[in-house]
Amino acid sequence: MTEKFISPRGHTWEEVEKELFTPEEIAECDLKVALIGEIIKARQERGISQRKLEELSGVKQPVIARMEKGSTTPQIGTVVKVLASLGKKLAIVPIEQD
Repeated sequence: MTEKFISPRGHTWEEVEKELFTPEEIAECDLKVALIGEIIKARQERGISQRKLEELSGVKQPVIARMEKGSTTPQIGTVVKVLASLGKKLAIVPIEQD
């Protein structure tokens, strides 16, 4: 069971988020989180370290670490290299509407 964030003023995170960010910014952030989550999941499922992924992809381990931590926005080429090394590809699909 996950607890809901309630601000000191009694607002949920969802309410605060909608006040601070546009729907486009929220959607972009959600997509980035989902993409990075899939990269981490694929790496862990294959049982390889970030260092091994560096060897396979040619992307330096510190770049992979920053990408997985979310402290950087990687270039599309970097994402494609990492995904290919994990046996994955980037696909363009319709966004599910809530």
